[in-house]
Amino acid sequence: MNTLITITVLALVVLYLGLFKAKTLLLPVTIGGLLVALTNALLQWNQNNQPVFKGMMQYDNYAVAFSALAISSTILILLLSKNYFEKISEHVAEYYTIILFSLAGIVVMVSYHNLSMLFIGIEIMSVSLYILAGIKKNDFRSNEAALKYFLMGAFSTGFLLFGIALIYGSVFSFDLEVIKSYVSLNPTKISPLFYSGILLMLVGLLFKVGAAPFHFWTPDVYDGSPTIITAYMSTVVKTAGFAAFLRLFWFCFAPLQPFWMPVILIITIVTLFVGNITALYQQSFKRMLAYSSISHAGYMLFAIVALGGNSGYGIFIYALAYSAATIIAFATLMLLQNQTGSDSFDSFNGLAKRNPFLAFVLTISMLSLAGIPLTAGFIGKFVMFSNALSQYHIWLVVLAVVNAVIGIFYYLRVVVAMYFKPIDRSEVPVPAYFKIVLLVSLAVTIAVGVYPALVTNLI
Repeated sequence: MNTLITITVLALVVLYLGLFKAKTLLLPVTIGGLLVALTNALLQWNQNNQPVFKGMMQYDNYAVAFSALAISSTILILLLSKNYFEKISEHVAEYYTIILFSLAGIVVMVSYHNLSMLFIGIEIMSVSLYILAGIKKNDFRSNEAALKYFLMGAFSTGFLLFGIALIYGSVFSFDLEVIKSYVSLNPTKISPLFYSGILLMLVGLLFKVGAAPFHFWTPDVYDGSPTIITAYMSTVVKTAGFAAFLRLFWFCFAPLQPFWMPVILIITIVTLFVGNITALYQQSFKRMLAYSSISHAGYMLFAIVALGGNSGYGIFIYALAYSAATIIAFATLMLLQNQTGSDSFDSFNGLAKRNPFLAFVLTISMLSLAGIPLTAGFIGKFVMFSNALSQYHIWLVVLAVVNAVIGIFYYLRVVVAMYFKPIDRSEVPVPAYFKIVLLVSLAVTIAVGVYPALVTNLI
């Protein structure tokens, strides 16, 4: 658990740097500390780690993979934050600290072995995000986003906690191993309280990942939050939510699939159509990405629908592809917002001539999100669809393909604006930090798309 300790200590160090007015050290120290945490995480690979802290947490390969992905994505997003928080407030250290605390909660979420730790991890992450969504204190939209996220988040937490309580009332333990044994040894004598607990936990977890019909907070919160925080929520937070979701259902509830599977199937289909159809009608690029994230939550739910040996790999490869492409999209949006102050599609007009490199990278990002071959997004969808077909969910895959076609229209809308709309603005400069982030994300998107065995062989 050196990763969790490193991130927590780093958060306190950064807070004290702010106390002593060492603003120039905040970003380098944060990035350096996260690289140490990432190294500590990777060193745990294939160590066959058993549950620790009286069985509360288990840092196995599953936790290592998703912790490494979350930390890596956070590093890339924080590189985009140079001089960003200074424009919002003079209390810059506090923002870095809150992000690090939320990341600590995420590490707990992906490595829990006890339902109480799942709850604690989600709450550490969520409370931090409630604050981050409203860091623009003088911006009404940011205030609205924070309040809406807080109210809806607290409401969903009630469902999650009530579900955990009902499961405890049936099993008399929070430990995943005990819950798994209860389900395996008593498949026909499961308490009705246990079934109710599964449904209530399902509601809480679906809210956290932004799946329909529990998605109603997502567009407004993503749209109102500062762009860099939206990038963090739509990548790192969503990845952690699905990792926690899959760990619970894969490890404990798999024998009860006939009970909860119909619910997941319906929610997956609804999520796909709600996300893609509503994204078609958006005039704001940022809001389009918000609805797009709902549709991608639907694709990630395929790992729960096709629960099996490849589910963990499917979630990881899809989250990796989605995170890389989304970080590119938000990085480009931040550069254009600095120039125009707008997030409309018109901001992208003529970008191919204003900055050919930026237009090319964003094009690859949009193609990946759309699932076009030779990009990581295509490999992610291919793995998800293959897993679903292996469980004979043929109609689900057919509907998902239809939704993928719908997604192509609104993703290519950005490409059309960049290459075929008239130029009405000046060139867009790209700072060095942004170039690093864009190149790394581009390399991941292309490398995984062209040679997916690169990730397969590692995992």
